[in-house]
Amino acid sequence: MTRAGGAGPLRRWAVIAGALAVFATLCALGVWQVQRLAWKTDLIARVETRLAAPPIPAPGPAEWAGLDPRDAEYRRVEVTGSFRTNNDTLVKAVTERGPGFWVMTPMQTPQGWLVLVNRGFVADTARDDRPLPDGKVTVTGLMRISQPGGAFLRANDPEAGRWYSRDTAAIAATQGIGPVAPYFIDADAGGTDAQPVGGLTVIRFRNSHLGYALTWFSLAALWAGWIIWARRRVPHG
Repeated sequence: MTRAGGAGPLRRWAVIAGALAVFATLCALGVWQVQRLAWKTDLIARVETRLAAPPIPAPGPAEWAGLDPRDAEYRRVEVTGSFRTNNDTLVKAVTERGPGFWVMTPMQTPQGWLVLVNRGFVADTARDDRPLPDGKVTVTGLMRISQPGGAFLRANDPEAGRWYSRDTAAIAATQGIGPVAPYFIDADAGGTDAQPVGGLTVIRFRNSHLGYALTWFSLAALWAGWIIWARRRVPHG
C-alpha cells in the first residue's frame, strides 16, 4: 500500500520534469537562432565590405594552405596570366539568362602556378561560342572556394564530362593540368555582351533566423502557459 501510494507523487514529478525539459529545449532553440542571426548578420556585412573593396592580388601557392573560406569567399581579386587552350570545362548552370554552363578555364600566371577562372556563362544552345583571349590578360573577379563533389542530388561525373559544381581539384585532375589553386575566380562582367558572359555571380544569403527565434520563443511561452494551466487544474494532495 505504501509503494502504491508513493507512485502518484513520483509520476507527477516525472511529468513536471518532462514538461520543464520541453520548455528548456524550446528556449535553447530560440537562443540558438538568435546566435545564428548574429552570425548571419556579421557574414552579410563582411561580404558587402569585400564586394566594395578594391581587388587584391590572387593568393599564390605560399598562401593556399592558410586560406580560411570564411574570409576568402567573395573577396575581390585580380590575376594576370595566359589562358591554356583546349582545357575548358563546362559546368551546368542556371542563371537569369536561362540554362547553360559556366566556362572554367585554367590560367597560368607568370610565376608558373595555375588557377581556374570562371570566364562566364554560355547558353545551352550556344555552348561552343566561347572565344578564348590570346596572350597575357588580367582578370578581376570574386574569389570562390572549390566546390567538391557536385550539387544537391547530382554528383559530378568527370568520365562522362558532366559537372554540376566547380570542383577545382577534380577538374584539374580530369584535364591533366597538375595542381591548381584551391579556389576559382568568378570573372567580372566584360565590356560587351559576348559569350562567355561574366559578372553573373548571385550573392544571396537567406536570413530567416529572427523569424525562427520568435517562433521558438512563442512556443516556449505557450508551453509555459500550458504548464501553469495544467498545474492549477491538477488537484494537490
